[in-house]
Amino acid sequence: MLVAHFIPDILPVVSSDQRKIRQVVTNSRLILGVLAKCGSVRVDSVEDFAYGSEILVNPMDRMCSRAALQGDAVARRAERLLGDVAYSLLWFNCEHYVMYCRYGTVTSFQTFQFCKTVRKLLLSRRVAKAMALLAACLLLYLRAASGGVVLLAALLPFLVWMAS
Repeated sequence: MLVAHFIPDILPVVSSDQRKIRQVVTNSRLILGVLAKCGSVRVDSVEDFAYGSEILVNPMDRMCSRAALQGDAVARRAERLLGDVAYSLLWFNCEHYVMYCRYGTVTSFQTFQFCKTVRKLLLSRRVAKAMALLAACLLLYLRAASGGVVLLAALLPFLVWMAS
C-alpha cells in the first residue's frame, strides 16, 4: 500500500540525486527542512511512511464541517502537488496538505489552537504590564533616543494593553 504525504525535507534543495531523495527521510532531514521552510509531497510505502511507528487514523470526518471528498478526487489533489512545495509549520504543513486533499480546504486545527493559545498569552494584561515596564526601562537606558524609538517603545505596550 502507498501513501501520499507532505513532509519537510532539506535534501531536494541541496541535491538533485533522486535515488538519495527517495530514501526514507531521517529526522535530521526533517528538522533542516522545517528550518529551511522546504518540503516535498512524496509517495512512500506505508512502512517507510510510518518510519517504524504505529499509524493512528485521525477521525477528522467527525470534526470537519465539510464533507470528505471521494477517493478519486482526493488522489487527484494529492498528485497535483507531488514534488517540492514550500513548507511552513504555521501556514502550510502536513495537516494543511491532508485537509486540502481530503476536504478541499487548507486549514490546520493544530495550528489554529497554537495561534489561539499564543494570542491569548501575548494579549494578556500581565504581558502588557511587563512590556510597559520593559519599555520604560528601555527609555531610561536610551535617554537621548530618537523620536521613532520612543514612539515605538510607548506605542507597543499600549496596543497590547488595548487588545487584551
